[in-house]
Amino acid sequence: MIRILLAEDEESMRTYLARALENAGYDVVAVDRGTHALPLLTNEHFDLLLSDIVMPEMDGIELAQRCAKISPSTKVMFITGFAVVTMKASREAPQARVLSKPFHLRDLVLEVERLFDENVASLER
Repeated sequence: MIRILLAEDEESMRTYLARALENAGYDVVAVDRGTHALPLLTNEHFDLLLSDIVMPEMDGIELAQRCAKISPSTKVMFITGFAVVTMKASREAPQARVLSKPFHLRDLVLEVERLFDENVASLER
């Protein structure tokens, strides 16, 4: 089962996203900030870090950069409602996908599925 670490500071959004991903068959661990995600990345395996970019204490971009060092095989996807932040994320974490708010939960699930389908396809080549 694919494990997702969700870092989202807004409680209602965190609950909403976690529930949608769990309903799609993913194992989700949700935290409210990047500083809470780091120890989990160090001590557990996650296939995907799904992170808001704008969060207290540590933004999602810094979290993704640290994730790349701690767990290089973990894929990264950002969620954000800020266009300027999207541009910064694309520049500072070019390997990460960015999903802009607002989005439909179906779009999120499709993006996650697409991310892992591409990996399977590249392994089969």
